Amino acid sequence: MSQKRKLQRARHAAKEEEKGKNIVKWIFGCLVALAVIYMVYIVITMS
Repeated sequence: MSQKRKLQRARHAAKEEEKGKNIVKWIFGCLVALAVIYMVYIVITMS
């Protein structure tokens, strides 16, 4: 495999890894937000 192709593969792999990390951050953030909303809902309904 040529050097140019290896470089392209490495660059693409780095981009995919960054996208994956970004998606994980978004999912985690959404779960935290839903947990906070649920906690507020429970507090309001219990009182």
